[in-house]
Amino acid sequence: MSAEEKRKVGKRGQVTLPKELRERLGISHGDEVVVREKDGKVVIETSVSKEDLVEGYRRRSERAAEIAEEMQGTSDEADDQIGDVPEW
Repeated sequence: MSAEEKRKVGKRGQVTLPKELRERLGISHGDEVVVREKDGKVVIETSVSKEDLVEGYRRRSERAAEIAEEMQGTSDEADDQIGDVPEW
């Protein structure tokens, strides 16, 4: 598929997405997409499922815990060097 491909709008407002584009983006028959207007243009985006959101938040939470664990040694070292810091 070229960077740009013209498509005709059917009587019911339907447009067929190019097969190569659907395959590359993982869009299959029955999938939902989001259609919106932005700056006078029609934008079609793949929809995010609740399962995808849950998985994304789970991975983010796990990564945050990993980072906190990695930083704990540095925090402990800073406490040893600085001592108790007054709460302002």
